[in-house]
Formats: sequence, C-alpha cells, structure tokens
Amino acid sequence: MTAFLAGAAAVLAFAPAGFFPIALVCFAWLIHLLIAAPPRRAFRVAFWFGLGLFGAGVSWVYVSLSQFGGMAPPLAALATFLFCALLAAFTGAAGWLQARIPASAAVRACLLIPAAWTLFEWLRSWVLSGFPWLSAGYAAVGWPLQGYAPLLGTFGASFITLSLAGLLWLMAKRKTWLPSAATLACFALLAVFGVLGIIAAVLLLALLIGVSIWRRRLGALPAAVFMAIVLLGVGLREVEWTTPAGRPVTVALLQGNVAQEMKFRPERYARTLETYARLAEESSARLIVLPETAIPRFSDKIDPAYLARLEAAARRNDGDLLFGVPYRSHGDYYNSIASLGTAPRQLYHKSHLVPFGEFVPPFFGWVMRLVAIPLSDFARGAPDQAPFAVAGQRVAPTVCYEDAFGDAVGAAARDATLLANVSNVAWFGDSLAPSQHLQIARERAIETGRVHLTVANTGITAAIDRDGTVLARLPPFAEGRLEMAVQGYTGTTPYMRFADWPIVVLSLALLGAAALLAARRERAQSR
Repeated sequence: MTAFLAGAAAVLAFAPAGFFPIALVCFAWLIHLLIAAPPRRAFRVAFWFGLGLFGAGVSWVYVSLSQFGGMAPPLAALATFLFCALLAAFTGAAGWLQARIPASAAVRACLLIPAAWTLFEWLRSWVLSGFPWLSAGYAAVGWPLQGYAPLLGTFGASFITLSLAGLLWLMAKRKTWLPSAATLACFALLAVFGVLGIIAAVLLLALLIGVSIWRRRLGALPAAVFMAIVLLGVGLREVEWTTPAGRPVTVALLQGNVAQEMKFRPERYARTLETYARLAEESSARLIVLPETAIPRFSDKIDPAYLARLEAAARRNDGDLLFGVPYRSHGDYYNSIASLGTAPRQLYHKSHLVPFGEFVPPFFGWVMRLVAIPLSDFARGAPDQAPFAVAGQRVAPTVCYEDAFGDAVGAAARDATLLANVSNVAWFGDSLAPSQHLQIARERAIETGRVHLTVANTGITAAIDRDGTVLARLPPFAEGRLEMAVQGYTGTTPYMRFADWPIVVLSLALLGAAALLAARRERAQSR
C-alpha cells in the first residue's frame, strides 16, 4: 500500500504542480522497499508504485473514453484501470529485473535500480506504438537536472533522478551528510562567482570525494556526489548548444476553443471556420499556426474560397499559415498539417499515431465499437518528412502526441530552426493532460535548443524558449491569439546526434556488468 501511495504522490513532481523534490523522496521510498526484496516481491512493489503513478497521473484517459468517447462509465473505468495496469507492468518488470542481480545496497540503490527503471521507461516508449508519458525525467523540467537533457534526453534525466533518489536513501540510512563547512563553501562559490563558482564548487566536491575514497572515510560520499551532480546540472543549464539563425520572426498562435463535443458537428462547422479566419485576418505575424484538425473536414471537401481567404491573410503579412486538417489520398486518410501563403504549399502527415485513438491495433477492433471517436483509423505518414520552409524559417512540425517522442523530434530538428506542435487535448477536458503536454513540449525545446510553438484547440497554447522557459501562453478554454517575435536557432545538441542510445547502452552495460560480476563471484565461491 505504501508503494501505491508513493507512486500517486510522485505525480506532484510533474505538471501542473511540478515540485521535483517530491520525485526524489517518492523514488527514495521505492528504493527502500526494493533494496532487500526478492524478485517476485520486487515486481509487486514496483507494480503498485507504477499503478499509483499512472492511476493518478493519466486518469484523464477516463475523461476521453467516457465524456467524449461515449463509452459507458463502468466500462471506461475498467478500460482506464487496465491501461494503467499495463503501464505499471513495465515498472514491475524493472523492479523484478534489478532484484535478479546480486549487488551491494549502494550499487543497487544508485546504479541498478536506476538502470532497470530507465531501460523499461525506454521500452514503454516503443511497445504498442509507445506511451512515454510520466517518464521520471520530465519532472526535472525547470530544475537543475534539466541541464542534462541536451546531453542525454529525458531518459538520461530519469536515470540521474533515480540515482539521486538512491543517494538520498543512502544518506538517510547512514545518517551522514556533507560537512557543513564544505556545504557553505560550495554555496558561497555558487553565489559569488556564478558559472565559475559552479565549476569551482564541483571541483571542490570532486576533491572531497577523492579524499574520502583515499582515506576510506565514505560516510559523506553520497552527499558529496549528490551535490556534485546537482551543481553540474546547474552549470550545464548555462551552456548554449545552439546559435541564432537570422532575425526573429513574428508568429501568431490561434486558439479557437471549439468544444470537443461540438468539433465535428456539421452545424458548428461554419462558425469554426469563421473563428479561425477572423483570428488570422486580425494578425500581422509572418507565421500563423492553427491547431490540430482546426478545419474538421477532409481537405478535398473544403471550399476553395475559404482556403483562398486564409492564404490572402498570410500573403498580406508576406508570410505563411499552417493549419491542421484531415487529408485523404488513394483510399487512406491522414492527420495532417498543410501550409498556405507566400511559400509553395507543403504537407506533413502524422507518423506516430495514438493507439485506439488514431489507429486500431490488430485484434482490437472490438474496442472501437464501444466508443464514438471520429477518424480513428488514420494511415501513418513517412517518418523522415522534411521541415516546412515557411516565413523565412524551417519549421519541424509534430501533431499532438508525437512530441512525446524525443528521438523523433530531435532527428527532425537537425534541419529545422523552429519546432511547432499542433494538438487538440480537448479530448481530455479540464484534467492534468494539458499541463503535462506543455511540460513535454518544454522538454523538447531543452533537448533540441529550439524555440517550440505549441498550439492547442482549447489550450495550453504557448511559445517556449530553447531553455524551456514559457515565453507567453494563452489561458485554457478561451478563444485567443498569441502573437510575438521568436528567434530561430541552428546547431546540434549531443542528444540530437545520438538520441537515447547512450543512456540505453549505459543501462544495459551496468545491468550486464553487475550480473557478470555476481556470476563470477558465485563460481569462485563454489570452487
């Protein structure tokens, strides 16, 4: 039961609360429960932690199934529970795997549990098209550990978060902390000398760690390593991985606030089109962006006169307009973004589809007969589509759920100067989902060193700087236009170059090395 409660409490580390220290405390308690647990018990403990985490953190799935999908409330509750249980199976498997490998408490807490957790987070981002929501690394957005995101991505931040939790557990167990004089010296260096102080503080801590190891006085070692990791994260936040490209461009992000239950109704169609045309015509921005399926009708069924009206609004500003629209071609249909304006017309088809929401997995057609979700069997777009060349920028587009996949966004960002995500999280009502989605968008900006424009039908519509700072945003569930100038950037962060592979390989290597050492030790003892 305590594992379940700790998992549920860990949700407070994610948006909208976003209090990262809670993640350290909750994961430290999970580590405490796992340290001496045999494999089967470790699976149960980690499973219950995951069930608490996902049960509280993705409860908005029930809203989409029941309130907007038309599923009977008892069935929607059961489907949500089963979905959360499936996600918790990954955390349970992580607990089971680390428990299978003999190791000391310190190694298990600081290396093996983080490695297993990170590995199964990564696997969760692939199975059934992937669901990487609530990966531990997202909790670090806005906190010192976000400095590691351009190096190792979200899963790297997850590994470091779990490692810090392990160090916290060690400190609590040994009741030893960094000597106060060294603590004060580190913070004095940090406060007085800025970035140089961070470097000096890290070097001081490294010296303390070295002396502790040399003298075999390891009591303060966990605290020293903890502080060194945090301070290094603070220092990494000051690194500018990308450089400005050209002059800033004015952008307008349009939030139509069309209620989900009205979005696809024929009687609402004309009013929806008028809302977006009026907002676009009132803008003076060179780049105007509308949300996902802003025009809720197949592109070949849209009145050409209306498209001409939107194009005229973009051309008047010597720019371009991007809008979400269902696109039909050769019997398939796509969730797409199209462009209009001074640049040649361009098209992007969503490639990473939402299971059950946008495509039906094999043998699960019966599920879709229980819900009423329009356009729930899209075709996949190509995974390597070129950025939009619009308004003097190269814009890497994603549709809604796609920006939860850092490796794909990072690959697309290499040839882009801006990121743009169009979405319609109205499916999840006034729940945790919009805030969590904004947190994910902030992480993508940090990983790529690019400004990220996120445009949602009912919110949260925002412009995010390359360091994850929200430059401006519109209030949710309100019609509006967010207009401002943003800077394009070029350059490649280490994460964009290597994606998730370094942290995945490191996790596998740690688990593999520990297993080999344990096996060798066992053979030596049996002789």
